[in-house]
Amino acid sequence: MTVSAFIVALILVAIALSAVMTLAWAIQQRTGNSGWVDTVWTFGLGGVGIAAALAPIGNSGPSWRALIVAAFLAAWALRLGLHIARRTAGITDDPRYAELIRGWGPSARTEMFWLLQKQALVSIPLATGLLIAAHNPDPMIRAGDVIAIGIMLVALAGEAVADEQLRRFRSNPVNAGSICDVGLWRYSRHPNYFFEWLGWTALPLLAINLSGDYPWGWLAFVAPVCMYWLLVHVSGIPPLEEHMLRSRGSAFRAYQRRTSPFFPLPPSREGKSQ
Repeated sequence: MTVSAFIVALILVAIALSAVMTLAWAIQQRTGNSGWVDTVWTFGLGGVGIAAALAPIGNSGPSWRALIVAAFLAAWALRLGLHIARRTAGITDDPRYAELIRGWGPSARTEMFWLLQKQALVSIPLATGLLIAAHNPDPMIRAGDVIAIGIMLVALAGEAVADEQLRRFRSNPVNAGSICDVGLWRYSRHPNYFFEWLGWTALPLLAINLSGDYPWGWLAFVAPVCMYWLLVHVSGIPPLEEHMLRSRGSAFRAYQRRTSPFFPLPPSREGKSQ
């Protein structure tokens, strides 16, 4: 993959992601439910990533590695997108976005548009990792490739289990107003986010070629780094936990004290005693 081909591919990816988030904005404005934003983003990134993986950049057709990346993206987008769509259909708005919209006041329409364009911008590193991993020209199946496939499968399964455990907990009237701390949620306050991030760590394993024939491979690290930053410091944990503190108060603070915020770890004994 030449430098010029890589730059052209990234430009096309950026334009496509901008168009996806413009569509998300239009749907949010029409329905008044910002939960559809994440649904559109998931399906949009999945579609753009699959197209980038299978695009004939510098070769005659998609390699087996490109097919693996495309299959992972298809499974990821389909499962997560449908999960978010089902959740969104049952609510009037996403509390994370709703809080921002209230704070913006009369300028909410414009501010929301630019926020979603920023989301398109920060999605470019994710698409970059996908593009680089898919177009690694090494025809051999290496140990790193096998490990990457295993990580993808574990990540998809783990996130699905975490989401289903939370759904079942919330659907039980007995648990109304309670904090979900069963199953995977006993070991992490956000196990779904952890497994989401874990899947993206497979990309550098697919992309890096230790022979030095594919120096682009190391750039694939931008995908898991970007996803970790988004989930842990920007649009994932911070706004969600602010909402939980407002709605659950001391019960959620106790959960914070005893439970790891991201990486699954045994519950803190100190937190249990408080």
